[in-house]
Amino acid sequence: MAADSAAISVRVPARGAGHDLRAIKIVLHREILRFVNDRTRMLSMLVQPVLWLFVMGTGLGSLVQGSIPGIDFRTFMYPGMISMTVIMTGMFSAGSIVWDREFGFLREMLVAPVSRGAIVVGKCLGGALVATAQGVIILAMAGLVGVPYSPGLMITLLAEMFLAAFTITAFGVMLAARMKNMQTFFGLVQMAVMPMIFLSGAMFPLANLPGWLHTLTVVNPMTYAVDPMRQAIFAHIETPPQVSAMLNPGVTWFGWQVPVLLEVGIVGALGLILLSVSIAQFRRAE
Repeated sequence: MAADSAAISVRVPARGAGHDLRAIKIVLHREILRFVNDRTRMLSMLVQPVLWLFVMGTGLGSLVQGSIPGIDFRTFMYPGMISMTVIMTGMFSAGSIVWDREFGFLREMLVAPVSRGAIVVGKCLGGALVATAQGVIILAMAGLVGVPYSPGLMITLLAEMFLAAFTITAFGVMLAARMKNMQTFFGLVQMAVMPMIFLSGAMFPLANLPGWLHTLTVVNPMTYAVDPMRQAIFAHIETPPQVSAMLNPGVTWFGWQVPVLLEVGIVGALGLILLSVSIAQFRRAE
């Protein structure tokens, strides 16, 4: 009886780098499975960019065809539509945190013997991979809008897509860290993301803009995700110099054109900052 009534010791595994890496892998794997098993989500995330590219792009192209000889206007819009696909998918992946909180799954993850930073990193990496996979579908349509299937170009676009996807997913995780319901989250996303897309140069050239609009595009982080993709595409197609100067002027600070490597660095640095803020938010979460 004494032996039966003795307290049974329970050993909780100590936290360590191995546990954190395993947690990252599990959260990442869960995001991929959730994406693969939700075909409706995959299709719905593609509808808007495809409509913008092939319907709006064709309509606008017929209006400006005379002023941009030698290039399809949809070629200009193509990197913007890749970015739109990546942004919307990444934000949707981040929004699943709110869903997990409503159904109690998030609490189970937070009490696990792993750092909360590992959970956030796994979530951001998973969202980035899912968004990049979704963007690959748009990438496969490159030939339909006059973009060559050059291996170097495809690899460059994939890398830039992943970096943009990671940053936007980290931004979404930061927003979702304190949200209690999906309606609030997606209302906030709609208010934040749509202006970022429209002010990124995804749908209009950055050349000859009014001063106030140029300032808004320069301070918009998504501008530095769209422009490197456009620079890469225009480097692989032949366009008249005056058309290239009109449609692909790059981003300028006080008359100085920002190098592509610096733009990529800005997106990467912003992603790390947002990831750090998201981790801090989760450490303070209930």
